[in-house]
Amino acid sequence: QVQLVESGGGLVQAGGSLRLSCAASGAIFSISRIGWFRQAPGKEREFVAAISWSGSSTYYSDSVKGRFTISRDNAKDTVYLQMDSLKPEDTAVYYCARTGQNVQITLARRYDSWGQGTQVTVSS
Repeated sequence: QVQLVESGGGLVQAGGSLRLSCAASGAIFSISRIGWFRQAPGKEREFVAAISWSGSSTYYSDSVKGRFTISRDNAKDTVYLQMDSLKPEDTAVYYCARTGQNVQITLARRYDSWGQGTQVTVSS
C-alpha cells in the first residue's frame, strides 16, 4: 500500500502561484497513477489533475487546464502540482491519491490511497 503526504499549501493572493507536493512511500508508487482532488466547504470532492506512472500522460479538469501543471519525479517518489494564476474559487483542501486503474480516473472512488490534504486559500 502507498502512503501519501501532501505539503505546500498556504495563503496566496489571486493571480499568485503555489506548488503542492505529494510525497509517497511504498514499493508500488512508481507504477501508480496519481491524482489530485480538491474539496471546498460544502462541496463534493472534485478531480483536478492526474498523471500516469511514467509521467507521459497527464489529465486536467477544465477548470484548471492551462493554469495548473502536474508532474512527477519517481526517483524522489514525489508528485507535484504547480498552480499558477490562482483564483479565489481555487480555495479548497487539496488531496493527492493513488490508483492502479487506467479508466474513469476522474472519479474519486477509483483511488485506494489518500493523503491527509493541504489547505489552499486564495484571497481576492
